Formats: sequence, C-alpha cells, structure tokens
Amino acid sequence: MNEKERDRLLRIHTRNVGERATQSAHYHHYEATSYWMLDELFNIYEVDQKSTFVDFGCGKGRLLFYVHHYFHVPVVGVEMNDQLYREALSNEASYIQYKKRNKTPIRIEHEFAERYQIEKEEATFFLFNPFSLEIFTKVIHNILRSVEENPRTVDVILYYPAEEYIEFLETKTPFRLWEEVNIPRLSKINRREKFSIYRYMT
Repeated sequence: MNEKERDRLLRIHTRNVGERATQSAHYHHYEATSYWMLDELFNIYEVDQKSTFVDFGCGKGRLLFYVHHYFHVPVVGVEMNDQLYREALSNEASYIQYKKRNKTPIRIEHEFAERYQIEKEEATFFLFNPFSLEIFTKVIHNILRSVEENPRTVDVILYYPAEEYIEFLETKTPFRLWEEVNIPRLSKINRREKFSIYRYMT
C-alpha cells in the first residue's frame, strides 16, 4: 500500500510535509516518517509491551497510531505547534472511532518537548530530528533524570539522526548504540537515512 492507502487504513490524514513548526530556529519543519520506513524499523526493533512509547514532535500523529494499531501499547505524542496539535487530535478522534475495541491509552500533549514531564511508564522515545541540539540535550537530561528516579531500561530511537545528536549521546551520556536499521537503497546514497537506536540499561 502507498502512503495515502496506509493513512486511509488508519482513518487519519498525515501526508502533508514541509510545514514549519515555528519561526524559531530551535524547532524544525513537520515531515511524517514514511510508512515503509517504519515497517523496516519495526521488522527489527521489538516494541516493549510493558511500557509506553513516546514520540517527541509527533506532528499529526502518524507514528502514534501506527504503533498503537500494530503493537497495542500505550502511546504519547508531544507537539508544541498549535495547528499540528489540533490535527493530531482530529486524527485521534477518527482513529478511535475506527478502533473502538482497542482501549489501550493514546495521549497527545500540547507542550514543548523540553518541558514535558517524563512518566515512569515511558521507556521508548522516538525523534525524527525535530529540534536543535540545545532542546535535544534538555530532553535527554529529562529522560535520564526520570531513570534515576525510576530505574529502567530506556531506548531513544533517532530517525535521520543529526551528527550533533549522536556525538552528544555517545560522549556525554550513558546511552550506547544498540542497533542501526538502514533504509534499503537510500542508506547507500545518504548515510543519515537510517534509524539509530540508543539504549541505556540500569
């Protein structure tokens, strides 16, 4: 199925790209991760059935509904942009109407990523290069603070990872590279076309 057909399957609308999140240089434009790329990731990455999956910069919510639909785990989206947040809520309403029997929680927060309070049940964090290193650093520190308070294994999944993200994780945090999922064909042309999964085990 193509992108339009996958959206239709989930009863959502997430295909628009290039929408600017804000005038601030700290936040990047909205672009949904392609469904076929998500398929590649989750063919290898095993979703933790006992924890909550968080998408920072969730946009219109594509990844949230994908994970919820296929893996039946609680999901949280964090989005600071007013318009994208409203569209995510609209998609949620449509998706829930379609998935009435699936009572697994979905929560979409209208909040800046660096201000979001990490919950003890949250253990997988996804980022598609949504903001500057300054914001990323604050988010990672918040995750680590939560782990100190409630010890657990946590994963940070980066799609199209910025070099500065990777350098920060590998030199200034206890996170270690656990797995890389290359995107077929594209990774040979652009080495950033991959998912880099960093894990911290307590």
